[in-house]
Amino acid sequence: MRPVVLVHGIDDTVARLRPLQKYLAAGGLPVHSFNLVPNHGEAELPALAQQLAAYVQASFAAEEVIDLVGFSMGGLVSRFYIQRLGGIHRVRKFISIGTPHRGTRTAYLRNNPGARDMRPRSAFLQNLNRDIAMLDTLSFTSIWTPLDLMILPANSSRAPVGRSIRVLSLAHPLLVRDRRVLKLVLRILNE
Repeated sequence: MRPVVLVHGIDDTVARLRPLQKYLAAGGLPVHSFNLVPNHGEAELPALAQQLAAYVQASFAAEEVIDLVGFSMGGLVSRFYIQRLGGIHRVRKFISIGTPHRGTRTAYLRNNPGARDMRPRSAFLQNLNRDIAMLDTLSFTSIWTPLDLMILPANSSRAPVGRSIRVLSLAHPLLVRDRRVLKLVLRILNE
């Protein structure tokens, strides 16, 4: 059974993903997670993606394929790993949940490297979105809510490639606790 690696968002730790982790583990999946450091935007997202790459390399055999689930900023960190650090050869399924694929205006409320990377039209996002079609070579799903007040506009979480699933979850942080999202993620990982 393929291991699943969960990647948290800005200002979060693995604790934010605990409901998802418990649900997937109860569904029989081997689930792994780790803390990105620093987690509050003081590092550029490529540096956090390097941490993900190091975690995967240290935790799994070189030929072992994994599935990735990224929440919010964690989805962008996961994308950089997949698209720029060779993860495309290790990841079979990638699910982003509430990830600002085209940026979020709330990132203008902070002036640190991680937030600047998440601003609409940032150099980081332009770099990743230039060849986003490469995500079509693996099983990619973006889960998003139109009620998201953290990702503005909310449809920025809807990637232009892969499968896009809209869930009417009440708020951004609730996405990884919402029973419908938990069931969706487990179903997608088991397909």
